[in-house]
Amino acid sequence: MFGLGFTEIMIIAIVAILFLGPDKLPSAMVDIAKFFRNVKNTVGTVKESLEQEINVSEIKEEALAYKRELLEAQEKVARVTDIDSLNDGIASYADDMINDKPKEDETKPAPKQETVTFAKKESKNV
Repeated sequence: MFGLGFTEIMIIAIVAILFLGPDKLPSAMVDIAKFFRNVKNTVGTVKESLEQEINVSEIKEEALAYKRELLEAQEKVARVTDIDSLNDGIASYADDMINDKPKEDETKPAPKQETVTFAKKESKNV
């Protein structure tokens, strides 16, 4: 106990008996035991508080990491679903289509349309 040997404890007990006397010694021993019990409980409480604080800080760091991930995902979704930029893109595409020169296919004359009838053609046999 506290690195004390048996002989050292006996010397302390003899000095306590001589100094306190046999009448006050039992109450002094009870007070000393209460003091050490309180110290032990206080140290245990401090230890538990520190462990809880450490766990709280770890949980807080983890929550902040999740928050960052959620914010990044929210920004990505906002970029993909941004209607204003989509409308701007459509408007710029429409402007490009209007202002562009006609392509080769558009400059060719349209093919001659044929009429389809179900009437029999007269054959020319001469």
